[in-house]
Amino acid sequence: MQVPSGIVATIGYAAAFSTTISFVPQLFRVIRLKSARDISLGMFLFFSWGVFLWLLYGIIIHSWPVVVANAATLALSIAILLFKLKYDRRGRLNAKHAIESTPPGVSYK
Repeated sequence: MQVPSGIVATIGYAAAFSTTISFVPQLFRVIRLKSARDISLGMFLFFSWGVFLWLLYGIIIHSWPVVVANAATLALSIAILLFKLKYDRRGRLNAKHAIESTPPGVSYK
């Protein structure tokens, strides 16, 4: 079956838009809650690496739907990773401070 190249490109861009935009609600949620505790750091690291490889692949084969989608997805994924690192570090520091400022004789165990 021969499909016109314009239709193929449209399908590619629609797929790219759909999968990329799916990260926007997660990013907004992390920003709004100032927490990324429920996000797996390992998963997002591997995912970001995979998206980076897809981006390279798209560049090599000159597939602009693949390039555009993965560039945008990588940017969103890196933003989520940065917030994850920032908020997780802040949470650990706050917990450490709370433990250090606990009055003598009080235990939270």
